[in-house]
Amino acid sequence: MAEIGAKLRDARLRERIDISQVEADTKIRAKYLRALENEEWSLLPGPTFVKSFLRTYADYLGLDGRMLVEQFKLRHEHPDAPPIARPRPRERSAGRQRGLRERRAASRRWIVLALVALLLAGLFVIGRSGGGPDTATPPTGSRGSATETTSVASPQTGTTATTTTTESGRLVRLRIVPTGPVYACLRAAGGRTLLNGVVLQPGASTPTFRSSRLRLALGNGDARLVVDGRSRSVPQVTSGIAYEITADGVRRLPGGQGPSCS
Repeated sequence: MAEIGAKLRDARLRERIDISQVEADTKIRAKYLRALENEEWSLLPGPTFVKSFLRTYADYLGLDGRMLVEQFKLRHEHPDAPPIARPRPRERSAGRQRGLRERRAASRRWIVLALVALLLAGLFVIGRSGGGPDTATPPTGSRGSATETTSVASPQTGTTATTTTTESGRLVRLRIVPTGPVYACLRAAGGRTLLNGVVLQPGASTPTFRSSRLRLALGNGDARLVVDGRSRSVPQVTSGIAYEITADGVRRLPGGQGPSCS
């Protein structure tokens, strides 16, 4: 049976995802991700964080997070405990004092862990609500009027522009990661053009686009889509492929129904 860390590392390398990209998408610090891959459990804040980080990282890579957590618990959380000898009468007083000191030390450790957990939770919330296009989380659970922020990269100048519009319905997030040169035409709800027939080069991904509905046409299958934080591969085609992407899912469009760009 493959080790936990090896499964995580192999899955990440198969998807060609850099550790810094995983850190940006999952909000788990890179040093903790490396500790998970190397099974350096002592470098992580505690068992609770190990299981939480392990489940989040595994789900992001498309693995069974629950199974890996159970595998970790089986291997590292239930070692066989040696029998405890009953103290003799003359040793009971010293044993009680020692036990009291150990309980106090354990209480202090739990207090420190609780404070660390609160601090990390606060940093996680701040990171999720921060100001960049990759960290802002739209309200996906409600319908009606919603504010939509879209980042558009200019192939001529290399700069990124941010526009804000109002759309009805839930927003979906999309990032395109080219694995080879690929033509891309992307339109948002209302017919707004986000990528006007540009050729994306491998090694760099697009900004994260947001809209209640996205229509995408690719010239071939040399790309990977990241939809609401989840990676999705594109079939290896050479004659073009088109998708309609909403918060309800990704639907492949028949030929001729994809968006067109100038």
